[in-house]
Amino acid sequence: MADDIAPAFATARAEAYATPLDKIDVSLGERFRDDTIWPFFERLRHEDPVHFTAESEFGPYWSVTRYHDIMAIETNHGVFSSEGSISIADPDDDFHLPMFIAMDPPKHDGQRKVISPIVAPHNLETMAPIIRERAGRILDELPIGETFDWVDRVSVELTTQMLATLFDFPFEERRKLTWWSDIATTDMSDTMTQEEARGELMGCAAYFQNLWNVRASGAPANDLISMLAHGEATREMPPMEFLGNILLLIVGGNDTTRNSISGGLLALTRFPDEYAKLRADPALVTSMVPEIIRWQTPVAHMRRTALADTEFGGKRIAKGEKVVMWYVSGNRDETAIGNPEAFIIDRPRPRQHLSFGFGIHRCVGNRLAEMQLRIVWEEILKRFPVIELVEAPTRLKSCFLRAYRSMPVRIPARA
Repeated sequence: MADDIAPAFATARAEAYATPLDKIDVSLGERFRDDTIWPFFERLRHEDPVHFTAESEFGPYWSVTRYHDIMAIETNHGVFSSEGSISIADPDDDFHLPMFIAMDPPKHDGQRKVISPIVAPHNLETMAPIIRERAGRILDELPIGETFDWVDRVSVELTTQMLATLFDFPFEERRKLTWWSDIATTDMSDTMTQEEARGELMGCAAYFQNLWNVRASGAPANDLISMLAHGEATREMPPMEFLGNILLLIVGGNDTTRNSISGGLLALTRFPDEYAKLRADPALVTSMVPEIIRWQTPVAHMRRTALADTEFGGKRIAKGEKVVMWYVSGNRDETAIGNPEAFIIDRPRPRQHLSFGFGIHRCVGNRLAEMQLRIVWEEILKRFPVIELVEAPTRLKSCFLRAYRSMPVRIPARA
């Protein structure tokens, strides 16, 4: 059963165009949870592509919603700084976690360079057969003819196994990585207090500090912790910066790929003609993967802060103001991408998207993410002609990560 989005979308569209332009707030997590944010971004792209919201849960902020405007902001780090926070939410003064993605050059460049060898081409070649073997095992263990949660059984499990390998993390305890990732990115207020959540993250810090101590005392090795422990730009990191970078690598190596694995199945369900096209020509997996990443846009936005008063898009942006680049909107910008609302697995230029960012902050693991998606879909197509969505997926209430909590599916028994 494909999830029927038409009624909710019609209601959201009416609301989007009835709301006074200066009152539109695209940071509302409920609209991302309900998948009704699209007409609000559509209106901003058409009528006010550099838009100021004076009041929101996160304070005042600017929205940049068009593809080429976002690229211009991304490449002007001399005016639009990453320092402090990459999210529309301001960091807590008493629990600030510096990380290299939220830094400007030269510190950003030095720390990024330390971990980049993990995704060098020769390393990817080494990892490919490991990912394929694990994907095959995970898929072979799925029940046939029964409903199960695709997010937990496939998306989370595959990416968490890969993350454990990248860290050389104790494999039997790998679900700790998923737990810490969820705490770092999700509002857990319905299950724990803020103090309890911070305590869990400090437990993460202590766990990784023990691993760090062991790796630092040995010879350099080809895992992320060893790289950080021996890297010239990272080996003297203070504890909170170490935790910040660890959480960045956990989230970057886990959440984004796992949500693209889930989003790809949802996209094929919503566009059955594309699913049929893929079954007829499995080689189209290669061009489908970047289309999944564009269509899903797992990281909805990145934030910059103006370093000085400046003019952009005909608007005066003051020093210190938040500027939010909505990747999720830029990837639906019809002036840059043809028929952007559609999921088209054989687009002529499938990598023309913003999901990995652009410029110096472009996702360092983008090729690894693409490889994991390509391999898992190659293995799926070898085994299952179709996977059916049983109920609409449950999404995370967040304007930062476009994430799925659950996705009930069924693999039909072969006749």
